[in-house]
Amino acid sequence: MTIGSTISHYRIVEKLGEGGMGVVYKAEDTKLERTVALKFLAQHLLNDEEAKARFLREAKAAAALDHPNICTVYEIGEADGKTFISMAFIEGETLEDRIAKGPLSIKDTLDIARQVADGLQAAHEKAVVHRDIKPANIVVDAKGRATIMDFGLARLTEA
Repeated sequence: MTIGSTISHYRIVEKLGEGGMGVVYKAEDTKLERTVALKFLAQHLLNDEEAKARFLREAKAAAALDHPNICTVYEIGEADGKTFISMAFIEGETLEDRIAKGPLSIKDTLDIARQVADGLQAAHEKAVVHRDIKPANIVVDAKGRATIMDFGLARLTEA
């Protein structure tokens, strides 16, 4: 993907990050005129059916959840041979980056932990287990709201 290119109805604005499963970009939804995050399956996994199934499982697991501490999934799409997940763009920093700046106060630590626990409880109530909770998968916005990201290793369990 190149900055400024368009896929489906999304215009790529900037690259946000890259992991083992995919690449995440900040994009503009040209239909609804809102900023979103687009996660694309990594190029080297496009022909890997197991990886593609896992990527789609992530989207479905997260889309089944509606909670203020879980990133909202808007759609699963495919265009130009690329599979992607459109999700809410959370303006903030990862908990990992925030911790790297120095120790958090006890108040902030407890508040973030409570929010993450609330989000995980909501996921568990829908039989979704995240399986990869770590500071890099939690984004904290300017108001202190923690949002759980990346359900790539999520597993649907029996209730």
